[in-house]
Amino acid sequence: MRILTLATLFPNAARPNFGIFVERQTAALADRDDVEIVVVSPQAVPPWPLSRHPRYRAIAALPRHEHWRGVDVHRPRFPHIPGIGAHLQPQLMVRAIWPLIDRLNRERRFDLIDAEFFYPDGPAAREIARRLGLPYSVKARGADIHHWGHDSRTRTAVQTAGRDAAGLLAVSAAMKQDMIALGMPADRIMVHYTGCDQQRFAPQDGTALRAELGITGPMIITVGALIARKRQHLAIEALTTLPGATLVLAGTGEEERAYRQLAARLGVADRVILAGALQHDDLPRWLAAADVMVLPSKSEGLANAWVESLACGTPIVICDAGGAGELLTDPMAGRITEPEPAALAQAMAEMIALKPDPHLVRKTVSHFTWQRNADELHRHFARLLGG
Repeated sequence: MRILTLATLFPNAARPNFGIFVERQTAALADRDDVEIVVVSPQAVPPWPLSRHPRYRAIAALPRHEHWRGVDVHRPRFPHIPGIGAHLQPQLMVRAIWPLIDRLNRERRFDLIDAEFFYPDGPAAREIARRLGLPYSVKARGADIHHWGHDSRTRTAVQTAGRDAAGLLAVSAAMKQDMIALGMPADRIMVHYTGCDQQRFAPQDGTALRAELGITGPMIITVGALIARKRQHLAIEALTTLPGATLVLAGTGEEERAYRQLAARLGVADRVILAGALQHDDLPRWLAAADVMVLPSKSEGLANAWVESLACGTPIVICDAGGAGELLTDPMAGRITEPEPAALAQAMAEMIALKPDPHLVRKTVSHFTWQRNADELHRHFARLLGG
């Protein structure tokens, strides 16, 4: 089974945490003796002078081809105009990466194309599959359906990629329903839950980290990009009614400055720690040190941060987004609440007071492993290939 994985969402030296769950899934599948995977991770680079921005200079410095943590990865560039060119991305991507894919396929033919995000990967995979005469599969993860699937400029491309795929994957049953609502065929959609490194993400003593951070009261953490969709401002506002608690924001993003200003305006700046983008391998000790993890996102598929927090024995407080109800089936593991500061504060106070046994919390996600994830993915691809 030789698979071409098309993944704009994939880590690199410039963004080591970006799409790390795609890397882990791919690596787990590639470990099988009967599977060979070649990853093509296209990198969007704007024209000069925007290309001089530090972010894009870092992308330009990436190797075009490397073995990344045991996986064969190509990183071709394609042109993109930030803010106005999203609807052109699939065509521009295909034009840029086709010579590479054509060469790789002529060297040794692929059996299947695996797109790991619905946009722009899905429409690009559809066109490449058409040219190569191969089946393709697309995985839906969250914003790729909730945003790009409803944007008037990209909706048709998302719908067509879904309707023409040999098979589809959804990170939750709720995501599957969202895909069906867009007109995608229900009988071709398999729910494919994420995995988690159960050895790395596990309960541990957080005393040292809390002392290092100067936290003496309850510790609350939120993990995710600081963007409007994640709504971390609600957690900052909730902090005003949680005296003595400290909120750690693990992540970076366009809302960082606004969140700093909000914390100062509300008088809680001394209890808000902006920790930046934590290395994924360092994340378990931060999650395990917290009393509760809060993530009041407006939309999600099934957030990896939810699963990783629970695996560390830390309960979660989240809003009713994506697969929240599929994951939180035990009240010991957390609460699903309204996206309002008062409701979030009450739910967090309940979990802090409850102090659930970390090992009982962990047990609720013990089945989320990368081995199970890889086994299910292998069966999905084998079905598409008639195996």
